[in-house]
Amino acid sequence: MTVDDDPLFRDPRFVQFYDYLCGWDRRDDFDFCARLAADAGSVLDLGCGTGTLTAALARDKRVTGVDPAAAMLAVARERPGGERARWVEADARDVRLGEQFDFVLLTGHAFQVFLTEADRIAALKTIAAHLAPGGRFVFDSRNPEFRAWLDWVPDRSRERIDHDALGPVETWNGASFEPATGIVTYKTFYRFGRSAETIIAESRIAFPPKATLEAELLEAGLAVDHWYGDWLGADWTEKSREIIPVGGLA
Repeated sequence: MTVDDDPLFRDPRFVQFYDYLCGWDRRDDFDFCARLAADAGSVLDLGCGTGTLTAALARDKRVTGVDPAAAMLAVARERPGGERARWVEADARDVRLGEQFDFVLLTGHAFQVFLTEADRIAALKTIAAHLAPGGRFVFDSRNPEFRAWLDWVPDRSRERIDHDALGPVETWNGASFEPATGIVTYKTFYRFGRSAETIIAESRIAFPPKATLEAELLEAGLAVDHWYGDWLGADWTEKSREIIPVGGLA
C-alpha cells in the first residue's frame, strides 16, 4: 500500500485531519528540527506533508518541500507562508532535484512507509544525493522494542475532534503486527457525528531495528554523528520510543 491508496493522504476531507492528529504545533520535533536548521541556508523537507514546518523554515531560507500526496501539497501551498517555499510532488525514493542542501529532513515517521530494505536504502540515497558538503540530515523511525502499535487499539486511541468544517468527529485505531516482516497494518476510523458515517483509512508501516538502519545508512553513504531516542534530545537506548539519527555524508 502507498499513500496513493490511503484516503488519509489523497482525499481532501481526510487531509484536514492530518494537522489535527499530527500537527507540528503539538510536537517537540518542530523545535528540534528548527534548531538543527538554524544555521542552514537551504533545506530539503522530504515527506513534507501539509508543510507546516516547511513554510516556517522558509521565512529566512531556501526551502523545498517534497511529498507524493497531491492533496497534502494543496494544503501546503495555501497555508500562511506557503508561497515562500517550493513544493514538489515526488517520491523520496527516486526524486532528484539536481541541487544540494545544507539540511535534509525526513520526519513525522514518514521513513516508515518504506517497507523493504531496497526502498529504505533508496530513500537514504536520496538524502545523500541532495546533501551539500558539510550538510546535515535527520529522520525518525519508531523503535520496534517500544511496540507502539500496542496502543493503536480502540480503547487506547479513541478521540473526539471538533472539526471546523466537518463538525464532531470520533476517531480511533486498530492495528496488527506481522512478526515475520516487522510490518504493522493499522487502520484509522472516522465517525462523523452529523451523519454517523464511518470511513476507514488503512496504512502499512515498517519498524526496522537500529542495527538494520545502521547497515542501510552505511550502504547509502551516510554517517551518523549521534543517535537520539526522542525529540527532547535524550540519547538512544534500547528502551527509547524513537530512533533518530543525525549526521552527514560518510
